[in-house]
Amino acid sequence: MIEYVIIIIAVFSAIIALSQEDLLKAAILTGISGACIAVLYEILLAPDVALTQAIVGAAITPIFIALAIQKTKRTDD
Repeated sequence: MIEYVIIIIAVFSAIIALSQEDLLKAAILTGISGACIAVLYEILLAPDVALTQAIVGAAITPIFIALAIQKTKRTDD
């Protein structure tokens, strides 16, 4: 039963991330979705895949998105 809850949280966070206008919020929601998928892999007894997903999906990707947002901010000159 817990697997279904995690899947629902991951899907809803991904959908909400797609509909966000604030890109930083979208990056955070992407990390939440990646963390949920990593937990789901751990529950399904795939620790190597869960570790990779946690590193890439929950940590590196949101950080790169946030850095890209910071580097490409528009300024009113």
